[in-house]
Amino acid sequence: MDNFRAVHTSFVLDFKFTNNITILTGDSGAGKTASFSFIRECMAVNPDILCLNFLDYQKDILQIICQANGKLIVIDNADILLDDEARKYISLDAGNQYLIIGRNPENLFATKENLFELVSRKDGEQTEFTIRPYL
Repeated sequence: MDNFRAVHTSFVLDFKFTNNITILTGDSGAGKTASFSFIRECMAVNPDILCLNFLDYQKDILQIICQANGKLIVIDNADILLDDEARKYISLDAGNQYLIIGRNPENLFATKENLFELVSRKDGEQTEFTIRPYL
């Protein structure tokens, strides 16, 4: 997936992905978790989206992502959910697109090309969220 676009009431998400692992980081209150919630709503009607967050803490995250193929996998609270084994699997998985929301890219073999921050822009009554390189 090269692009994800969704509209939720007065919010627009327009994310362009440049590789299969996008790590979204940034300050608290920037809208990362809100963006996750909007994408999670899309999951209800789009079987190609898989969203995981703190509510999935008791589940076997590695098993869930190992069974996925051709999906946009969005993981909020990745610092809590992903152990080293899951991070290593993700770093080698070319079959899915990952949007990982968290502050710790360790063991994802990430480079600066994987690190992004959320940018919001107000346009009248709408707020548009996009991502841009972090560094």
